[in-house]
Amino acid sequence: MNDNEPQHEDYVDDDSCNVTEDVSALKDQLETAEERARTYLANWQRTQADFENYKRRAQVERREATDLSQSTLVAKVISALDDLDRAFSRPTSEMRKAAWADGARMSYAKLKSALESEGLQPIEAVGQPFDPRFHQAIMRQPGKDGIVIEEVQKGYMMYDRVLRPSMVVVGTEELYENNNEQ
Repeated sequence: MNDNEPQHEDYVDDDSCNVTEDVSALKDQLETAEERARTYLANWQRTQADFENYKRRAQVERREATDLSQSTLVAKVISALDDLDRAFSRPTSEMRKAAWADGARMSYAKLKSALESEGLQPIEAVGQPFDPRFHQAIMRQPGKDGIVIEEVQKGYMMYDRVLRPSMVVVGTEELYENNNEQ
């Protein structure tokens, strides 16, 4: 053999070692890159989920703040609604004849309708079982035990929140039985 000619066997061995090392290094780099990509994807997905949760939470908080401010305003108007309700429930004979009373009655109906369209609901009381979440007992009288027999002041709810509980008279069998014995 000639000295100028490379020895084929040595050259192949060195080259295959280099290729093996290169493939091994590339595999390591690929695994590292894939792991980094998985980490980035997981972080991105977590961030996206966090952002969606934030948007939902902000929307709920905004709705609750709006509901609370509307409820506060309506709670202030309820006393005027009560006054008008009392005035029109027992009108005097002069008021029945007055033309302005019809206009006031129509305004009262519009106010009540507008408040109801915004979510105001009267609390049902008479004939219902006493419920301290919705009723405030101010007196007990003879009657069916635990049943509301009279509503002294109407209660209202708005957005599933009690603005004002109904002030009620609750029946009690004890008093009912004592009255029947006498």
